[in-house]
Amino acid sequence: MANRPLQLTLNGQSVGPVDIPDDLPMIDYLHEYKNLTGSRLGCGQGICHACVVIVDNPDGTSEEVRTCITGAHYFEGKKVRTIEGHATRDEQGQVIELNPIQQRFVDEFAFQCSYCAPGFVNAATVLVEKLQRQPTVHSKLEQVIEDSLGHHVCRCTGYVRYYNATRNVLTDLGLVKEG
Repeated sequence: MANRPLQLTLNGQSVGPVDIPDDLPMIDYLHEYKNLTGSRLGCGQGICHACVVIVDNPDGTSEEVRTCITGAHYFEGKKVRTIEGHATRDEQGQVIELNPIQQRFVDEFAFQCSYCAPGFVNAATVLVEKLQRQPTVHSKLEQVIEDSLGHHVCRCTGYVRYYNATRNVLTDLGLVKEG
């Protein structure tokens, strides 16, 4: 298989162009070329969503993309965030502050083994960003959370804690209105 160049923005930093195989999955690029191992290879079939990253679209929206079934070249020219890109870091690269979703997940012990946690953090991040543009009403909150997190698989059955932490962070951030 031939190589071709890949250039993207990864966690706010311009990357590439770097020659990589045409058929390289994004999860392998992140792990093997960038040493970003937070996105997890779970099922390898796009079902569990442990591998998702966030793609920031030009219109200001964001979306989850599964990296185990998506080739790295799909991300050409795109802005991509991995789980490693959420926390605030100092000049030495040390984490000095978690983002509100990460902090709430930690505070509420939302995970057990944490293998699926990066996917859930990314899903909740996309949800927060969506609701920052247009908050939801309280009567639709449970469905909004289910629509955002429901496709993620947690083998430890941590769903209740993930959902509670997400519900609480949305409320904390003022993204749920009466109605």
